[in-house]
Amino acid sequence: MNICKDSLSGIGGKIRPGIVHRLDKDTSGVIVVAKNDKAHINLSKQIKNHEVEKTYIALVRGIVKENEATINMPIGRNKNDRKKMAVEKDGKSAITNFKVLERFPKDNCTLLEVKIETGRTHQIRVHLSHIGYPVIGDTTYSNGKNKWQATGQCLHAKRLKFKHPTTGKEMTIEAELPDYFKEILRQLGDGAFLSH
Repeated sequence: MNICKDSLSGIGGKIRPGIVHRLDKDTSGVIVVAKNDKAHINLSKQIKNHEVEKTYIALVRGIVKENEATINMPIGRNKNDRKKMAVEKDGKSAITNFKVLERFPKDNCTLLEVKIETGRTHQIRVHLSHIGYPVIGDTTYSNGKNKWQATGQCLHAKRLKFKHPTTGKEMTIEAELPDYFKEILRQLGDGAFLSH
């Protein structure tokens, strides 16, 4: 973004010029930045209409039993702690789909591919924690403690699929896992995933 300087869309304001969507603090991965207002409006509309496919990789505590599942639970502001979100019956609709990539019984954790149909604040972390599988390294919805002493959470926005705002051509953008996440997977012995 520093390279682009003043050539980005002004819709995000001075603080976040060109930023079309956000990632949670401590979540790594890919985001889209628009270079002009027309592209920004188009991409924002695609996100609002759920036309952007977002794929995440998450390492969670516990052995997930299902091979794949959908979590369809509304999310709203936590009534006891306004800085947090929670599954609340009067919250907004939130849908998270996941499938198991690998289980690590010896280390009591599971590697998941996660796709979200909605984009609620902290959605993946809230949903997974609510069903008993908090994201490793998450200090907000888990205790953050982990045997690897990871300082970031093991949630990574791996891939975005969307239509180019000018040409309409389908685009796929991917981001490599951060080093600390890769190192944990190496220690778990999942070299197969790292070679993808």
